[in-house]
Amino acid sequence: MLKKLIFIAIGAGLLACSSVTTITVHSDNQSVLEQDVRMNSVDSMISPYKVELESEMLEVIAIAEQDFIRGRPSGALNNWAADAVLTSQTRGVELDIPAFSLLNFGGLRNTINKGDVKLEDIFKVMPFDNEVVWAEMPVEVLDDIAKYLTNSGGEPIGGAILKNGKLIVDGVDENTERVWIMTSDYLLNGGDHMDFFQKRLSEKHTNLLLRDLMIEEVKQQETLIWNDENRILL
Repeated sequence: MLKKLIFIAIGAGLLACSSVTTITVHSDNQSVLEQDVRMNSVDSMISPYKVELESEMLEVIAIAEQDFIRGRPSGALNNWAADAVLTSQTRGVELDIPAFSLLNFGGLRNTINKGDVKLEDIFKVMPFDNEVVWAEMPVEVLDDIAKYLTNSGGEPIGGAILKNGKLIVDGVDENTERVWIMTSDYLLNGGDHMDFFQKRLSEKHTNLLLRDLMIEEVKQQETLIWNDENRILL
Protein backbone atom coordinates (compact mmCIF):
# COMPACT_ATOMS: atom_id res chain seq x y z
CA MET A 1 0.00 0.00 0.00
CA LEU A 2 2.74 2.47 0.96
CA LYS A 3 4.69 1.84 -2.24
CA LYS A 4 1.56 2.22 -4.39
CA LEU A 5 0.69 5.52 -2.79
CA ILE A 6 4.23 6.81 -3.14
CA PHE A 7 4.30 5.86 -6.83
CA ILE A 8 0.98 7.60 -7.42
CA ALA A 9 2.19 10.75 -5.65
CA ILE A 10 5.47 10.79 -7.56
CA GLY A 11 3.63 10.16 -10.83
CA ALA A 12 1.36 13.11 -10.16
CA GLY A 13 4.36 15.29 -9.52
CA LEU A 14 6.13 14.15 -12.68
CA LEU A 15 3.07 14.81 -14.84
CA ALA A 16 2.74 18.28 -13.41
CA CYS A 17 6.43 19.00 -13.92
CA SER A 18 6.38 17.72 -17.50
CA SER A 19 3.66 20.23 -18.40
CA VAL A 20 5.93 23.11 -17.39
CA THR A 21 7.98 22.72 -20.56
CA THR A 22 4.99 23.66 -22.76
CA ILE A 23 4.54 27.10 -21.19
CA THR A 24 6.33 30.10 -22.69
CA VAL A 25 7.75 32.52 -20.12
CA HIS A 26 7.67 36.18 -21.19
CA SER A 27 9.21 37.84 -18.15
CA ASP A 28 11.00 37.10 -14.91
CA ASN A 29 8.02 38.15 -12.81
CA GLN A 30 5.64 35.99 -14.78
CA SER A 31 8.00 33.01 -14.46
CA VAL A 32 8.09 33.25 -10.69
CA LEU A 33 4.34 33.65 -10.39
CA GLU A 34 3.61 30.78 -12.74
CA GLN A 35 6.09 28.58 -10.90
CA ASP A 36 4.35 29.31 -7.60
CA VAL A 37 0.98 28.43 -9.14
CA ARG A 38 2.33 25.18 -10.55
CA MET A 39 3.99 24.20 -7.26
CA ASN A 40 0.76 24.89 -5.39
CA SER A 41 -1.06 22.72 -7.91
CA VAL A 42 1.39 19.85 -7.40
CA ASP A 43 1.15 20.22 -3.61
CA SER A 44 -2.64 20.05 -3.77
CA MET A 45 -2.44 16.87 -5.85
CA ILE A 46 0.02 15.15 -3.49
CA SER A 47 -1.60 16.33 -0.24
CA PRO A 48 -4.35 13.65 -0.06
CA TYR A 49 -1.78 10.88 -0.51
CA LYS A 50 0.48 12.46 2.10
CA VAL A 51 -2.37 12.49 4.62
CA GLU A 52 -3.15 8.84 3.89
CA LEU A 53 0.52 7.85 4.19
CA GLU A 54 0.86 9.66 7.51
CA SER A 55 -2.28 7.95 8.80
CA GLU A 56 -0.98 4.52 7.79
CA MET A 57 2.42 5.14 9.38
CA LEU A 58 0.74 5.98 12.70
CA GLU A 59 -1.16 2.68 12.80
CA VAL A 60 -0.57 0.80 16.08
CA ILE A 61 0.54 -2.74 15.18
CA ALA A 62 1.69 -4.10 18.56
CA ILE A 63 2.60 -3.31 22.16
CA ALA A 64 6.04 -3.19 23.79
CA GLU A 65 6.04 -3.77 27.53
CA GLN A 66 9.63 -2.56 27.85
CA ASP A 67 12.07 -0.44 25.85
CA PHE A 68 13.88 -2.43 23.16
CA ILE A 69 17.34 -0.88 22.90
CA ARG A 70 20.26 -2.04 20.80
CA GLY A 71 23.57 -2.56 22.57
CA ARG A 72 26.99 -4.10 22.45
CA PRO A 73 27.89 -6.79 23.02
CA SER A 74 24.15 -7.58 23.22
CA GLY A 75 20.84 -5.81 23.62
CA ALA A 76 17.12 -6.50 23.68
CA LEU A 77 16.65 -4.97 20.23
CA ASN A 78 19.56 -7.01 18.85
CA ASN A 79 17.98 -10.21 20.11
CA TRP A 80 14.48 -9.32 18.98
CA ALA A 81 15.58 -8.45 15.44
CA ALA A 82 17.73 -11.56 15.02
CA ASP A 83 15.03 -13.80 16.51
CA ALA A 84 12.39 -12.20 14.26
CA VAL A 85 14.40 -13.21 11.20
CA LEU A 86 15.12 -16.74 12.40
CA THR A 87 11.62 -17.42 13.70
CA SER A 88 9.72 -16.05 10.71
CA GLN A 89 11.99 -17.75 8.18
CA THR A 90 11.85 -21.17 9.84
CA ARG A 91 8.19 -21.19 10.89
CA GLY A 92 6.65 -24.29 9.33
CA VAL A 93 9.90 -25.08 7.47
CA GLU A 94 11.72 -28.39 7.77
CA LEU A 95 15.45 -27.62 7.65
CA ASP A 96 17.98 -30.07 6.29
CA ILE A 97 20.88 -28.45 8.18
CA PRO A 98 21.20 -26.21 11.28
CA ALA A 99 20.45 -22.51 10.87
CA PHE A 100 21.00 -19.25 12.70
CA SER A 101 20.55 -15.56 11.95
CA LEU A 102 23.16 -12.83 11.79
CA LEU A 103 22.49 -9.12 11.36
CA ASN A 104 24.63 -6.03 11.91
CA PHE A 105 24.52 -3.69 14.88
CA GLY A 106 24.72 -0.62 12.64
CA GLY A 107 21.68 -1.69 10.65
CA LEU A 108 19.36 -1.17 13.63
CA ARG A 109 18.88 2.58 13.62
CA ASN A 110 16.42 3.33 16.40
CA THR A 111 14.91 2.13 19.68
CA ILE A 112 11.43 0.61 20.00
CA ASN A 113 10.04 2.42 22.99
CA LYS A 114 7.73 1.01 25.64
CA GLY A 115 4.06 1.41 24.75
CA ASP A 116 2.26 1.40 21.43
CA VAL A 117 4.39 0.21 18.53
CA LYS A 118 3.47 2.05 15.35
CA LEU A 119 4.31 1.17 11.78
CA GLU A 120 6.64 4.18 11.62
CA ASP A 121 8.64 2.78 14.55
CA ILE A 122 9.74 -0.21 12.48
CA PHE A 123 10.64 2.06 9.56
CA LYS A 124 12.85 3.97 11.97
CA VAL A 125 14.49 0.79 13.22
CA MET A 126 15.09 -0.51 9.69
CA PRO A 127 15.01 2.33 7.13
CA PHE A 128 17.02 0.38 4.53
CA ASP A 129 15.56 -1.67 1.68
CA ASN A 130 17.66 -4.74 2.43
CA GLU A 131 16.47 -8.18 1.33
CA VAL A 132 16.41 -11.25 3.57
CA VAL A 133 18.70 -13.94 2.16
CA TRP A 134 19.90 -17.40 3.15
CA ALA A 135 23.57 -18.32 2.82
CA GLU A 136 24.66 -21.94 2.86
CA MET A 137 28.07 -22.02 4.52
CA PRO A 138 30.69 -24.66 5.35
CA VAL A 139 30.66 -25.28 9.09
CA GLU A 140 34.33 -24.22 9.29
CA VAL A 141 33.28 -20.62 8.65
CA LEU A 142 31.88 -20.45 12.20
CA ASP A 143 35.46 -19.87 13.40
CA ASP A 144 35.74 -16.85 11.09
CA ILE A 145 32.44 -15.48 12.33
CA ALA A 146 33.50 -15.98 15.95
CA LYS A 147 36.61 -13.90 15.32
CA TYR A 148 34.56 -11.24 13.58
CA LEU A 149 32.06 -11.00 16.45
CA THR A 150 34.88 -10.75 18.96
CA ASN A 151 36.65 -7.99 17.04
CA SER A 152 33.49 -6.00 16.31
CA GLY A 153 32.28 -6.10 19.89
CA GLY A 154 29.08 -7.94 19.04
CA GLU A 155 26.36 -8.18 16.39
CA PRO A 156 22.74 -9.40 16.58
CA ILE A 157 22.54 -13.20 16.38
CA GLY A 158 19.68 -15.65 16.81
CA GLY A 159 19.92 -19.39 17.41
CA ALA A 160 23.55 -19.09 18.47
CA ILE A 161 25.84 -17.80 21.20
CA LEU A 162 29.47 -16.72 21.27
CA LYS A 163 31.25 -18.19 24.28
CA ASN A 164 34.96 -18.57 25.03
CA GLY A 165 35.77 -17.41 21.52
CA LYS A 166 33.64 -20.12 19.92
CA LEU A 167 30.36 -19.66 18.07
CA ILE A 168 27.93 -22.31 19.28
CA VAL A 169 24.98 -22.81 16.93
CA ASP A 170 21.86 -24.76 17.89
CA GLY A 171 21.91 -28.18 16.24
CA VAL A 172 25.57 -28.12 15.17
CA ASP A 173 27.61 -31.15 16.26
CA GLU A 174 30.74 -32.98 15.18
CA ASN A 175 28.91 -34.45 12.18
CA THR A 176 27.67 -31.12 10.84
CA GLU A 177 29.23 -30.06 7.54
CA ARG A 178 27.05 -27.13 6.50
CA VAL A 179 24.90 -24.43 8.10
CA TRP A 180 22.36 -21.88 6.90
CA ILE A 181 22.86 -18.26 7.88
CA MET A 182 19.85 -15.97 7.52
CA THR A 183 21.00 -12.43 6.95
CA SER A 184 20.61 -9.41 4.64
CA ASP A 185 21.80 -9.03 1.06
CA TYR A 186 23.93 -6.10 2.24
CA LEU A 187 25.94 -8.34 4.55
CA LEU A 188 25.96 -11.25 2.11
CA ASN A 189 27.73 -8.99 -0.37
CA GLY A 190 30.45 -8.07 2.12
CA GLY A 191 28.85 -5.13 3.90
CA ASP A 192 30.47 -4.18 7.21
CA HIS A 193 33.49 -6.20 6.07
CA MET A 194 31.74 -9.53 6.61
CA ASP A 195 34.08 -11.06 4.06
CA PHE A 196 33.48 -14.59 5.34
CA PHE A 197 30.29 -14.68 3.23
CA GLN A 198 32.55 -15.04 0.21
CA LYS A 199 32.95 -18.67 1.30
CA ARG A 200 29.25 -19.42 0.79
CA LEU A 201 28.36 -22.60 -1.04
CA SER A 202 25.01 -21.30 -2.23
CA GLU A 203 22.45 -18.60 -1.53
CA LYS A 204 18.68 -18.27 -1.57
CA HIS A 205 16.89 -14.97 -2.15
CA THR A 206 13.51 -14.47 -0.52
CA ASN A 207 12.49 -11.26 -2.36
CA LEU A 208 11.37 -10.08 1.08
CA LEU A 209 12.58 -6.86 2.64
CA LEU A 210 14.00 -7.19 6.12
CA ARG A 211 11.79 -4.30 7.23
CA ASP A 212 8.64 -6.01 5.88
CA LEU A 213 9.61 -9.20 7.70
CA MET A 214 9.95 -7.25 10.94
CA ILE A 215 6.58 -5.58 10.42
CA GLU A 216 4.88 -8.93 9.88
CA GLU A 217 6.60 -10.44 12.91
CA VAL A 218 5.57 -7.47 15.08
CA LYS A 219 1.96 -8.02 14.02
CA GLN A 220 2.30 -11.75 14.62
CA GLN A 221 3.58 -11.25 18.17
CA GLU A 222 1.10 -8.49 19.12
CA THR A 223 3.13 -8.02 22.33
CA LEU A 224 6.82 -7.90 21.46
CA ILE A 225 8.80 -10.82 22.88
CA TRP A 226 11.39 -9.54 25.36
CA ASN A 227 14.80 -11.19 25.60
CA ASP A 228 17.86 -9.36 26.88
CA GLU A 229 20.18 -12.36 27.34
CA ASN A 230 23.83 -11.74 26.54
CA ARG A 231 24.55 -13.86 23.49
CA ILE A 232 28.01 -12.39 22.91
CA LEU A 233 30.19 -13.38 25.83
CA LEU A 234 33.53 -11.67 25.25
